[in-house]
Amino acid sequence: MEEKTMVNDILSGVKSDLTAYQTAISECENMQLRQTFQTIRNNDESFQYELFKIAQAKGYYKPAQKATVTEISSVRTELQ
Repeated sequence: MEEKTMVNDILSGVKSDLTAYQTAISECENMQLRQTFQTIRNNDESFQYELFKIAQAKGYYKPAQKATVTEISSVRTELQ
């Protein structure tokens, strides 16, 4: 398997995990378990960002184009 494929698979998996942790955190009644999930989520977010930076530097991941000032203003207006 190519390195690019492996990196993108890991990024995709971590993204999915982060969504699952957020759901568990929002539904968790036990504060100790909630804090454990939050710690795991925070660590995964840091890992994901570091891997993202590596993938981007190697040209494996190309983020979407940045929004224009007009697009940002439009979304801001719609959400207010």
